[in-house]
Amino acid sequence: MLSTQDLLVILAIVAVLFGGRKLPEIGKGIGEAIKNFKKGVADQEHIDVTPAKEEEVKKPEENKEHKSV
Repeated sequence: MLSTQDLLVILAIVAVLFGGRKLPEIGKGIGEAIKNFKKGVADQEHIDVTPAKEEEVKKPEENKEHKSV
């Protein structure tokens, strides 16, 4: 477990690396990532992993143009 001193040192290093202006943007991005992760974990049953039908998948031979000689 991280102590308060450890968190302060990490915060100071991040502030030096990214600057004070970028910290709110980084925090917002991390917060949104955690929110989306939790939402994705809660909605596991809605993930569609069904393979595509053969008619929907284009074959490489169909994509080639036929050139007349």
